Amino acid sequence: MSDITRGGQFLVKETKCEDIFTPEDFSEEQLMMRDSVKEFVDKELWPNKDRFEKKDYAFTEECMRKAGELGLLGVAVPEAYGGLEMGFVSTMLVCDYISGATGSFSTAFGAHTGIGTMPITLYGTEEQKKKYVPKLATGEWFGAYCLTEPGAGSDANSGKTKAVLSEDGKSYKITGQKMWISNAGFCSVFIVFARIEDDKNITGFIVENVPNNGITLGEEEHKLGIRSSSTRQVFFNDTVVPVENMLAGRGEGFKIAMNALNVGRIKLAAACLDAQRRTISGAVKYANERIQFNTPIANFGAIRSKLAEMAASCYAGESASYRAAKSIEDRINARIAEGASHQEAELKGVEEFAIECSILKVAVSEDIQNCSDEGIQIFGGMGFSEDTPMESAWRDARIARIYEGTNEINRMLSVGMLIKKAMKGHVDLLGPAMKVAEELMGIPSFDTPDYSELFAEEKELIGKLKKAFLMVAGSAVQKYGPDLDKHQQLLMAAADMLIEIYVAESAILRTEKTAKANGAENVKEQIAMAQLYLYHATDIVTLKGKEGIASFAEGDEQRMMLMGLRRFTKYTNVPNVVALREIIADKLIKENHYCY
Repeated sequence: MSDITRGGQFLVKETKCEDIFTPEDFSEEQLMMRDSVKEFVDKELWPNKDRFEKKDYAFTEECMRKAGELGLLGVAVPEAYGGLEMGFVSTMLVCDYISGATGSFSTAFGAHTGIGTMPITLYGTEEQKKKYVPKLATGEWFGAYCLTEPGAGSDANSGKTKAVLSEDGKSYKITGQKMWISNAGFCSVFIVFARIEDDKNITGFIVENVPNNGITLGEEEHKLGIRSSSTRQVFFNDTVVPVENMLAGRGEGFKIAMNALNVGRIKLAAACLDAQRRTISGAVKYANERIQFNTPIANFGAIRSKLAEMAASCYAGESASYRAAKSIEDRINARIAEGASHQEAELKGVEEFAIECSILKVAVSEDIQNCSDEGIQIFGGMGFSEDTPMESAWRDARIARIYEGTNEINRMLSVGMLIKKAMKGHVDLLGPAMKVAEELMGIPSFDTPDYSELFAEEKELIGKLKKAFLMVAGSAVQKYGPDLDKHQQLLMAAADMLIEIYVAESAILRTEKTAKANGAENVKEQIAMAQLYLYHATDIVTLKGKEGIASFAEGDEQRMMLMGLRRFTKYTNVPNVVALREIIADKLIKENHYCY
């Protein structure tokens, strides 16, 4: 167990490319699973995109039933409860490829398999699991998750919904209002969070959606995107729930909610990946077909630049998502080997990498927004029309930055959790931060380094970007101590540095691994994408580092740190960004789809 990397350790520990998992490492079984999911999407979802846009809620439900019949709703569910009990990476893979056609279906799928089913598999008693999980795994029943209220959004623990114990102590009566409830229109069971008396923390309950028990639904919400994902308010009025339907213990609800969201976050990152691949492929095809000035627009540098940038972001996000998924899977397997139950192992495994889950949620949800936005731009006027899939992709993408915790909350969480881990001694940040401070006082080396090996300079640069983060975060912790969380803008700047480091490093390591296996000459486009992503990441670290330093340092200290930042973000050989984009775009345009 000791040699398995802990969450957040990527910052202070050098990771070798052999030690990370990449999409090129998928097993035969995983590739077969991926292909069967793609077949389902291409047959059932993609050709019916217009039905999802026309708010055909019944059709979403019908597709969910079909997914259930194929076993796709039970991939993460243990075999004992009627599921396929696939490893964490395989469940990510299914979530990735099932989500690319329409946000309406992927929201229904994600809400059901994640926050609708998972709290019972991870926190339920044996009786609860036997009673509910098999029906949820097959799609006989659908699940929904009732956490958000009019007055409780990001502040999830502030809910007003009440649970009152009956005189005879056999049941609770739940009263309150929940909103933005995905799958509300067709679900059979709700996971409901309510407060008992004046408890500090909320409590979770499994509530069956049966008639005449005080449950009423609001009208379907009219939304910018995910139009045929059923989203309604749910009102509970003295809804009777037997005491044995409490989930975990009294006051444990906030913990359940937070841990369910950790899994939800990394799965949401996965759910944005195939949407990017399909968006890029659509944009490439259009660019090849659209003739202007007697030539396909794919020949214009301005369009090629966009396609290359879209592809590089997609490639890097995919690299980081599967790297983290395998880290989680390894941690789960190690715990099971030590005798932990599936429940406990999965909870602790995901919790260990909560930092990476937040990083990925932010990074990939913002990438799909940018990608679909550029997709519209490449299509020009046609992109703005409902006749092409770009505008719905853009609308569907917008919610990804809001649900499963807004990106602002997740930015602050990623840095906050990292600092907490450092305080607990799980990740040694202080030692490396002190070393960086000492290095700043010393004279830099002026030796000409040997960069003959592939990615030698890039890996050295990533090491320096980590130092830049440690310098800023270390000084901020020293300055503000426990009050750091009051300085949200500083936390946000540090988070952006952290995010870029993890994603850029993942892209470099994935490509290095592939190049060692297949020869660098055969992966020149992947090398270009990794280098292009790192170039932008370095700019962001520079910009956010400067903003952070200026916010808390003055005079000599500020000058010293800004000098350090310049040193840590400096290339010896600045890459030719235009040439990199040309290499990437050439291949995309020739293949006529996203081909990496």
